[in-house]
Amino acid sequence: MSELLDRPVWHALTGRQAHLAVAHGAAVRIDPGYGMFAALREPSCECWDALAATFVGPNDAVGLVEADLPRPSAAFHVLREAELVQMVWDGGDVPPEHDPRIVPLGESDATEMAELAHATEPGPWSTRTHRYGAFYGIRVDGRLAAMAGERLLLPGLAEVSGVCTWPEFRGQGLAAALVRKVIHGFQLRGDRPFLHCYGDNTGAIHLYEKMGFHLRRRMSLLVLALS
Repeated sequence: MSELLDRPVWHALTGRQAHLAVAHGAAVRIDPGYGMFAALREPSCECWDALAATFVGPNDAVGLVEADLPRPSAAFHVLREAELVQMVWDGGDVPPEHDPRIVPLGESDATEMAELAHATEPGPWSTRTHRYGAFYGIRVDGRLAAMAGERLLLPGLAEVSGVCTWPEFRGQGLAAALVRKVIHGFQLRGDRPFLHCYGDNTGAIHLYEKMGFHLRRRMSLLVLALS
């Protein structure tokens, strides 16, 4: 498991989600409609050149998530560098979530999902991010108040992602209920849940620890553009 989770993007895009990659080989990159994730086979000149070749314009960018990130070649400059925490589920079996407010989200909800994600920034969100897999939401007076879903898939592992709530609806347990719903679905298909969140998001980290996640290790996020 350690080898997989130390390089989650590489193992997702060369494994269960290879169909989402638009580049394969020395570097992999996810379809930009799903997000900005990319990874190198190894930190060699060949691999950095292969990654550079995937860029499609001056405003393009990619995000690398690794346990140990190499410094980029001179072809790139860093737009953002951040610490993430990677957490793995250790809370046992999760029973079905019977909260009647929870509903599956789909194409008809995509605009509201994007508005919520862009406003609260749970992680990269693009035009097809909602198609990664099952997403669920809770509506309050018809408005999408909170949501959660899935993202990267590794052998025997699935990432909880897109967990976000509008500020005025926080503190009501909505996110926790939705995360339990997502986790139950993972467990039905034999996947162990994991997740990432920003290292300074102490509120989210505390919530996930209370639910049954434990800190596995600290990770690095590097967002790159071409020089």
